Amino acid sequence: MPEWIDDAPLFAPEPLRPVDREAVPVDAPAGPPAAAESTVRLGDVWRSARARRRAIRSEVRRFTVRQRRRRIVWLSVVAAVVLLIAASIGSAYSPLFAVQRVDVVGTSQLDAQTVAHALSGQIGTPLAAVDESAVKAALVQFPLIETYTVEAQPPHDLVVRIVERTPVGFIQYPSGYSLVDAAGVQLSMSSTPPSGYPALTVSDTSSAAFRALGAVIRALPAQLRSIVTAGSAQTADDVTLTIGGTGTRIVWGSADESAEKAKVLETMMVSRPPQGVHVYDVSSPSAIVVQ
Repeated sequence: MPEWIDDAPLFAPEPLRPVDREAVPVDAPAGPPAAAESTVRLGDVWRSARARRRAIRSEVRRFTVRQRRRRIVWLSVVAAVVLLIAASIGSAYSPLFAVQRVDVVGTSQLDAQTVAHALSGQIGTPLAAVDESAVKAALVQFPLIETYTVEAQPPHDLVVRIVERTPVGFIQYPSGYSLVDAAGVQLSMSSTPPSGYPALTVSDTSSAAFRALGAVIRALPAQLRSIVTAGSAQTADDVTLTIGGTGTRIVWGSADESAEKAKVLETMMVSRPPQGVHVYDVSSPSAIVVQ
């Protein structure tokens, strides 16, 4: 049997490739030019990044200019308000707005000058620093004052508005005659009966009977009040008044419906004058009784 011999080599060598002489010049230096080229590129990148940041900041400022202006306006307004408040407070407590005159208004029984003199301690005090407790202490010595208000009128006036107590009658005591208001507050003391006021007969000025009697007298019209010379009450439901000259009694009852009772009484007194009447009973204003 013939033998076949393969003359082909076991490993065929790879054919040689031609060298690209243009891609790698023979005489080109290997190191320094590449480093220079790298340095130039990094500088360009840094400058480009910086320019980009500047452009971004410019765009941000351009788009937020309205907000910044609004913020500046608000800050300016707030600063102006704070300065105005500070200036106002400083001025209010400065001697430029100190009390130089005290005006007392609303008095009829009290002497306004006497009350103003009692408040003279506030002269020279800044209006905003007027001592209310000192004002109260000065006015409490006047029993006729029921309520009061203090009003500062810049630059230098302090106005005190007074509501006086209304006397409803007098009560006789062993020491003299005490003029009182509807709350039982003693307004004055004298050795003779105060003229123009009815004599009151009650057991206690702090009782419900006295409060009812005082409320009735305060509710009387001025013309009717001027002819009442006495009043009494044992309880809150049996107030009785007396008309001077004739001694005619008015049975009033409680203080309820006092305005209506006064109205029907005045009407009845026109047709039936007190000279011929012993008793007017108006405890029920819808059914007045005359005796």
